[in-house]
Amino acid sequence: MKNIIQFFVSNEDNTYTAEGVNIPIVTEGKTFEELMTNIIDAVKLFFKGEDSKLLGFGPEPSILTSFELPANLYGSKA
Repeated sequence: MKNIIQFFVSNEDNTYTAEGVNIPIVTEGKTFEELMTNIIDAVKLFFKGEDSKLLGFGPEPSILTSFELPANLYGSKA
């Protein structure tokens, strides 16, 4: 049973996008704060009226986000 809902976050064209890694959710926001709110709302909606165990999750899973840093921020010449 999973206890972490994981999202991969990227920023392109001044829009933050979060894609669920182990859950079928995609959401976005113009700011990171707006994105966090949208992730929480989307997760609540996904679980609304559902038994989390039947979806493969524990009763109160945590949310983990991973943020992609563009290569030009750390000096990559790729």
